Amino acid sequence: MNQHKIIRVRDVMANTYVMVDGVTTVEEGIRLARQHAVKALIVNKRHDDDEYGIVLMNDIAKKVLAQNRSVERTNIYEIMTKPALSVSPDMKVKHCARLFERFGVSRAPVIEDGKIIGMVSYNNIVLNGMALDA
Repeated sequence: MNQHKIIRVRDVMANTYVMVDGVTTVEEGIRLARQHAVKALIVNKRHDDDEYGIVLMNDIAKKVLAQNRSVERTNIYEIMTKPALSVSPDMKVKHCARLFERFGVSRAPVIEDGKIIGMVSYNNIVLNGMALDA
């Protein structure tokens, strides 16, 4: 009998993520994303009762490049999505994929005890989660 191991977000997530401040310029954000080879930036909370934000590279393309805004004069907070949809490291990847689909997102920070411990994306789920027993 085929025993299916439950695959959780923690099993497939990437441990690399880049945290920026909301007042960081888009230009600096792009530089950091390129330097760390990430496709999204996490925007740090301003205080304990705040929420994390997220900026994807396609947000920059749509909200800055396509609208002819200056990367030097646009701040991350102006284009971020906040609050960022976040997931628990213990969530099953199947449920994470459903959540992404329902909310139209492709990646999310993984939060444990109020702290970000990684990022999960459709790519992580498919490449690291679906082929474990293949």
